[in-house]
Amino acid sequence: MPHTTTQLFRFEPAEGVCEYHAMLRVAQRGLTFIEQVESLHEALDRLVTHELPGAVPVFRRYFLSDAANQSASLRALLEGYEGGAISIVEQPPLDGSKVALWVYLQTDVEVTPLAQGHCEVSHGAYRHLWSASRSAVGSTSEEQTRGLFADYVEHLAHQGCTLADHCLRTWFFVQNVDVNYAGVVKARNEVFSEQRLTPDTHSIASTGIAGRHADPAVTVQMDAYAVAGLQPSQVSYLYAPTHLNPTHEYGVSFERGTRVDYGDRRHVLISGTASIDNRGEVVHVGDIRRQTLRMWDNVEALLSEAEMDFSHVCHLIVYLRDVADHAVVSEMFDHRFPNIPKVFLLAPVCRPGWLIEMECMAIKGVANPAYAPY
Repeated sequence: MPHTTTQLFRFEPAEGVCEYHAMLRVAQRGLTFIEQVESLHEALDRLVTHELPGAVPVFRRYFLSDAANQSASLRALLEGYEGGAISIVEQPPLDGSKVALWVYLQTDVEVTPLAQGHCEVSHGAYRHLWSASRSAVGSTSEEQTRGLFADYVEHLAHQGCTLADHCLRTWFFVQNVDVNYAGVVKARNEVFSEQRLTPDTHSIASTGIAGRHADPAVTVQMDAYAVAGLQPSQVSYLYAPTHLNPTHEYGVSFERGTRVDYGDRRHVLISGTASIDNRGEVVHVGDIRRQTLRMWDNVEALLSEAEMDFSHVCHLIVYLRDVADHAVVSEMFDHRFPNIPKVFLLAPVCRPGWLIEMECMAIKGVANPAYAPY
């Protein structure tokens, strides 16, 4: 019996950088945590060696079942790793394993680790700046979020970048999200206003979801992604107004989705999306099946606005509030999206009425001669 299962998305143009998303999960649940991590790493090594020669990880995220007891062991196993950025968060995989792994790989890029969880991935005209598992001191989630942004803005400045002009995506993992998310929202709204990110300009694609750090004093941790070298015309935002309302109408600041056009491909970053309507209301309260269907419709509408669909989706990360919903939801996803790399996690959404949320990324080949290739 194999110890792991791997789902893989491939974007392999005739020329230029190839991109891959792999979702690796543990099939043999009886292994210890260290054995499970080692089996994932062995599977990743086999994948790169035998199927993806030349590909290197630019970003990876480990989803843990018990960060307090697992993070130190994982970091010891990763000591000396010189690849891309590494995100670690407690969001228990709902298949009963202790750890799952999402890896984003690319060919023909130069990966340069930077200090304090930051990493630069460069190719041609662009520098892709990944930041992972960042935390900040503070007695409240509001203070920690403000500290996270202060550190991140400083990091971007050292790279010749700004939050408004270069950051495309953030993730906020919030301990006890029902209590602490309000502080994240307040701090983010204020920082964005200070940084020229307003309803009249634009915001940043984001997911705000439950997730724990190994240190119980850390109530908020952040991952982020920015790109240097883009022209303003290469970035646009997705709204799907028939299905969704602008987020600022209910007091939060993020974009539903962001489209980035390169000379040879289009990237779409879809924020955490739930069963919501174009008035900002939760739809199908208490019904996991109908919430899942509405969530799919919302994501599909966003993708369609970028002239894409689910066939272009690289991976799906699905967050559930109630473990009892896993069997129903996983069956629905496996039936509709059998081949898209996916993972199901126990992670309550930021509004209690939402039973489920998902995020994704999509890639499509295009020809934009006005822009440099990826």
